[in-house]
Amino acid sequence: MSTIDKQDVVKLVLQFLRENNLIQSLSALEKESNLYLNTVENKQKFLQDILDGRWDIILKQAQHLGLDKSDLFDLYEQVTLELIEANEHSAAKTLLRKSNILRELCEVDPERYQRMEEYLEQPKQQLYTNEARRSHIAQQLEKKVSVAPNSRLLTLLGQSLKWQQQQGILLPDSSYNLFRGTVALQKAEEDVFASKPYVSIKFPGKKTHAECASFSKNGQYLATGSVDGFIEIWNYMTGKLRKDLTYQAKDRLMAMDQSVLCVQFSHDNELLVSGSADGKLAIWKVKSGQCQKRIPAAHIEGITSVAFSKDSSQIISASYDQTIRIHGLKSGKMLKEFRGHASFINSVMYSADNSRILSASSDGTVKIWDSKTTSCLYTVNPQPVIEKGQLNPMGGLGTASVQSILPFPKNLDNYLVCNKTNTLFIMSSRGQIMKTFSHQKKAGSDFIAAAVSPQGEYVYGITEDSYMYGFQVSTGNQVGKVKVCENEIIGVASHPLSNIIVCYDDAGYVFFFKAP
Repeated sequence: MSTIDKQDVVKLVLQFLRENNLIQSLSALEKESNLYLNTVENKQKFLQDILDGRWDIILKQAQHLGLDKSDLFDLYEQVTLELIEANEHSAAKTLLRKSNILRELCEVDPERYQRMEEYLEQPKQQLYTNEARRSHIAQQLEKKVSVAPNSRLLTLLGQSLKWQQQQGILLPDSSYNLFRGTVALQKAEEDVFASKPYVSIKFPGKKTHAECASFSKNGQYLATGSVDGFIEIWNYMTGKLRKDLTYQAKDRLMAMDQSVLCVQFSHDNELLVSGSADGKLAIWKVKSGQCQKRIPAAHIEGITSVAFSKDSSQIISASYDQTIRIHGLKSGKMLKEFRGHASFINSVMYSADNSRILSASSDGTVKIWDSKTTSCLYTVNPQPVIEKGQLNPMGGLGTASVQSILPFPKNLDNYLVCNKTNTLFIMSSRGQIMKTFSHQKKAGSDFIAAAVSPQGEYVYGITEDSYMYGFQVSTGNQVGKVKVCENEIIGVASHPLSNIIVCYDDAGYVFFFKAP
């Protein structure tokens, strides 16, 4: 990985200050850094100005070129002598006796200085051959001076932003505030069914694959957790590892001892929590890859789902051990436990205001809990339509495993529920089934995973025969169907701002889809 010389960075800033006539700041930075710009806008013009004796221009430029003292002595001596020969005695005297360069020459080479004083008092016409001396000075400075294009700093910053957009660090067409170092949050795109495959990832070897995937809230990161315990962050535009993250560029990946079954970003996108098959939690700093906290005994069995509280001070987790637990991020201690499910808990999440916790279980139910008291407020058995036009009420005898529960981005009171039937459900925060979506196929095509579009106008369902279905929320109509692959799909993740859907299978592939 290439590195940038610190001195080059300082010189870029110096050039910016000079171009914008910020002379005091320029001088202060030169003194602090002991660096000077040996650059001119046009080298040939600079040298020709020396040959033509345009000393007012040359001396002004020389102040900021960081030339050697010997070069400056030659330059100022030549200017002084030419002023004397041109009968500009007053200007020559001022330069000779008040310029810092010639006063320093007087200290280091008094005889040379004295000769100029004598010439000033008794000038002799054409004592010096100006053309030859100008040519000598031009030849000396030609070796010392380089050319830098105008606005180099801003040009490089612009190129850097373009590269970051290509790498997925910045979202396409997003605006960046150079002074604040912030990116304006990209507005969610108008929803379109994402059905066009555009890139894929293949995990190396036959024994590894992604067990989980999740986008950060700002859409800049896609994290996967794999069966071999590694956690990786990807560029969703190219399907390549984010090498701008130094630890990934050096192959120092985040890792857990056993399979990573779930990952989730904090609301500020700074942290990532991961849960593993041995019941452990780990909290990572995304930009550095450092583990901020490990909770080695978060559950007694594998952790299937995790989420941060709104202020990122707590983490909620669900497990094969049939419990839901809240952990303090700083203390790492369990703060609360929720019991009531009769089988594995596959998905857990906070409501938008953190007052409720919603969980989905293989016992066929969705439960809604009071996050403060841990009491169960509602239990829902989402089931397909019994008779035409009639929805199953709360309760019931259904036992189809509930795979996931997801929020809608605009309607915070509604949630998408996916269970292993041919139907997806929209449920209210009070446990009422509001709407259903079905592909009407029977055996062998039950939904196993689901996702919601950025604006919440479409829902996606992944079936066990590896098809992806799209439904329009307002009408309930099916709008698309795509065969993802021939292998078994494990899960799906949706980009929060763009029409991007990611599916991952048990053969080590991650498939990316976008709007056609």
